[in-house]
Amino acid sequence: MIKAVSDRQLQSAQAHWLIFSRDKILVPKSTTSLYLGGWSALEFIAHHQASIVELPPLSEHHAVGAPVYIIDTGAEHIEQDNWELTSLRTLLAAGTDEQFNVLARAWQYVHFLRTHRYCGQCGAKMEQVDWEMAMQCHQCKHRVYPRISPCIIVAIYRQNQILLAKGVRHKDTNMYSTIAGFVESGESLEQAVHREVEEEVGVKVKNLTYFDSQPWPFPHSLMMGYLAEYESGDIVPEEGEIVDAQWFDIDALPDIPPKLSIAGRLIEAVLNKHKGG
Repeated sequence: MIKAVSDRQLQSAQAHWLIFSRDKILVPKSTTSLYLGGWSALEFIAHHQASIVELPPLSEHHAVGAPVYIIDTGAEHIEQDNWELTSLRTLLAAGTDEQFNVLARAWQYVHFLRTHRYCGQCGAKMEQVDWEMAMQCHQCKHRVYPRISPCIIVAIYRQNQILLAKGVRHKDTNMYSTIAGFVESGESLEQAVHREVEEEVGVKVKNLTYFDSQPWPFPHSLMMGYLAEYESGDIVPEEGEIVDAQWFDIDALPDIPPKLSIAGRLIEAVLNKHKGG
């Protein structure tokens, strides 16, 4: 059943709509953008088990100019003329920075609501809080919020070279990227950088410099980026995690992530650092 959004909101002449079906998004055919328009074109959704929630407003810096509604049909597969299912990664790659922020936040909310239907403390059914993004257990009063998993990501350089690795997930695409990993409990970001680099490629680094951060919705990571200078050690790829890792001359790079991602921007920063002397 459709719920969580009032009839007045549904009658809005124009809004951004994100329709999730399993791990994909339903968009008008031949487009790679969010649906912007009225509810009338989406009434076919009412025949499916679905819920609608409004995405809380983003900051003015990331505003998209209209309300954003999330429709989640869960595991239902929707087939509709003039609409098609596309992957979240495809939309992220084709969209603007503003769309990236909307999509990243929306998918993390969908994932949160799907995975917190029951209380992790007493097992009772949870209910969504109506004034903030949270789920509340009315039996034991346990409240939970969307999970954010801190990760580090680091570009390692020496002279005119950068260390890039191909993870098991990219073994078929042949894409090389920077080193990344989750921060462990009780660990600082800088400690995580040193540990992950040594675990994944066997080298030591020095002179860490914070670069930038980026939410990464696969499914709920917050990437904290660093630049680091190589200190010592030979490359030894971690078995089961890294297929290959090499030093690449900055003028002869392999396939790398797009600049949409913080990995792509870290690589670009190393290139600019070298060009700047």
